[in-house]
Amino acid sequence: MMLGFRCRAMTTLVRSPPHARLASRRVERSPELRRTWLFGAGADAAMHDLMTASGADVLIHDLEDYTPPQRRAEARACAPALYQRWREAQALVCVRINPLEGVGHIDLQSVMQARPDIVAYPKAASAFHIRALDVAIATHEAALGIERGAIEILPVCETALGVVNVREMAGASARVRCALLGSEDLAADLGADRTREALELEYARARFLMECRAAAIEPIDAPYTYDDVSGAVEEARHARRLGYRTKSLVRPEHVRPVREALTPTELEITRAKKIVADFEAARERGEDRVLVDGLWIDVPTYLNARRLVRSQ
Repeated sequence: MMLGFRCRAMTTLVRSPPHARLASRRVERSPELRRTWLFGAGADAAMHDLMTASGADVLIHDLEDYTPPQRRAEARACAPALYQRWREAQALVCVRINPLEGVGHIDLQSVMQARPDIVAYPKAASAFHIRALDVAIATHEAALGIERGAIEILPVCETALGVVNVREMAGASARVRCALLGSEDLAADLGADRTREALELEYARARFLMECRAAAIEPIDAPYTYDDVSGAVEEARHARRLGYRTKSLVRPEHVRPVREALTPTELEITRAKKIVADFEAARERGEDRVLVDGLWIDVPTYLNARRLVRSQ
């Protein structure tokens, strides 16, 4: 990431009146349609411009690993103007704070008046982390006149413990609607070599997907941290075959091709509509299933096709 550019926001936070803070309303987008989540360095104005223009569904203002400690105050000061720009670009706004036992409370206090839509918690590993963040967010919501529960929590699962505990974390707060799988930190925690093929993450990717589905939250696939677009697209297609509908990213130029890889094609939608129509017609005739293009369609396949049609 480029870290040599300075944030354009003033370094002193100015408290805005409630009507000004809430003038730019949250973009509504259900979790399964948040196909691309783009991380960016907290104080890098050039990257912020690229992120704004990227078309990502969710933009992540990273105050943790992507922001050196000496630049965190500058990054926090970016929040009001930056989040306004991102909302105008029709993106959901997410901020990744530092752990609460570190400077996370300072991060949260600094950015809450800008009202992020989602607060991401790094290296989330237990329900304790999520409950503590829930309480902290609720305190700020009350002080700022924000509707209680309006701001989501995103556990970022970057350790083995985080992956196996994601269901526990999902149950710790109603704010948790999605969870994100890490890559670099997770590979390091596993003691695995990081590779383009990501074989070292294959079990974690499958386990994380299953745990999230069991918890009824949306799993966000790990970021592809190499620079080539073709590799990012290939990994996104693989993740989609496993069952992922959304993916995290670290490069703005990956956003559009990855979204295309995760978006059902017209041919897929047409086939799904045929499956839905033919199956429903068969049921009206009292039949238990129907043959479509050589495949016997029963209830699970019908439900999956109906979900695909609704995901347009």
